[in-house]
Amino acid sequence: SGLLEKPHRFAHYAIYDLIVRGSCFCNGHAEECQFANRPGVGSNRIHGKCMCRHNTAGHHCEKCAPLYNDQPWEPGNGKTGAANECKRCRCHHHADSCHFEQRVWLASGKKSGGICDNCKHNTEGFRCQRCKPGFYRDRAKSMTSPDICKPCSCHPMGSLNITLNQAQKCHPKTGFCYCKPGVAGPKCDWCLLGYWGFGENGCQPCACARDCNKHTGECLHSYDNSAFLNIPIGGRIPDFLQTSANESENEWQWNDRKQGFSALRYPEKCVCKERILGSVSNFCQMKYAYVLRAKVLSAHDKGTHAEVIVKIKKVLKSGKVKITRNNRSIYPDSWTNRGCTCPILNPGIDYLIAGQEDARTNRLLVNMNSLVKPWKAHWGKFVADILRTGCK
Repeated sequence: SGLLEKPHRFAHYAIYDLIVRGSCFCNGHAEECQFANRPGVGSNRIHGKCMCRHNTAGHHCEKCAPLYNDQPWEPGNGKTGAANECKRCRCHHHADSCHFEQRVWLASGKKSGGICDNCKHNTEGFRCQRCKPGFYRDRAKSMTSPDICKPCSCHPMGSLNITLNQAQKCHPKTGFCYCKPGVAGPKCDWCLLGYWGFGENGCQPCACARDCNKHTGECLHSYDNSAFLNIPIGGRIPDFLQTSANESENEWQWNDRKQGFSALRYPEKCVCKERILGSVSNFCQMKYAYVLRAKVLSAHDKGTHAEVIVKIKKVLKSGKVKITRNNRSIYPDSWTNRGCTCPILNPGIDYLIAGQEDARTNRLLVNMNSLVKPWKAHWGKFVADILRTGCK
């Protein structure tokens, strides 16, 4: 009381105990914190570390956890109670972390901005969604499997040493190798029928009406007693040329070595099965990248592939590959593996064509899952209605 009545200019006091308490600042992403030593901080200081929730990280939950940067970090909203959780990046279990990029976020309409870091298991891409060059996707594996990408198995002599977009030794989806002229097979390891001399430059055409010896080029005078029909690529197969009754269905599989026929030389050997325009659900399930009306102008044997020139008359649907009402090429997938263009595309005929695309090479593809039907007047409105209302 004496001190209060007459304070001294200087005074000294002994303090028995001093406790300074504080609260952790956790940006609304934690309800508790714990003691944590920090490097470089003296032992006389005590710091707390937030027990972060909502997929956040850091001493103050001031950032997103390594694999949760698909959208911008935000503090929790104390007024509304919104957690503002960090969103996991879709890396398909092929990356341990990702980072946020504003340009990707804005380009997606503020839906996703995460870029996966250091993709593993031979994958690449923003989401580790595709195989690296030199590998292809194993369709029997799930997208998250560590073994989803298999190495290409291309014959070094028969395959092209090309760099398509920094390249693929084989197609990233099918695993089919890119063959030299006249060479065929998924691995580019044999000559198409009608070609011979498998070597560094591929295979060269036989100078014969029929097939020739694969090693010498000597003309063969017969081939399975089959008649030679000079029909252009994709030419309609005569009705009387059917699979014989004693041949099983398995003998006509696409990967059968015997099916490597050149349609220019042995079109009667190309048995194409037609896909029907079934129910709306079946059509939509195919998820065609493009649907159009086109007139086939011509078809060309390029040795390693066939190229069909069409005139686009109506575009009902398009994907990443830009399609205009003009002349352009479509590419039958079956050529490398089978030597035929299936489905059948006859020059001079208008078709309804629905198929997939290869955005990397800017190509429209046609394969056995494509829908190719001679055009009918009512199909334009019918298919447009399906695409507008049914496929959602």
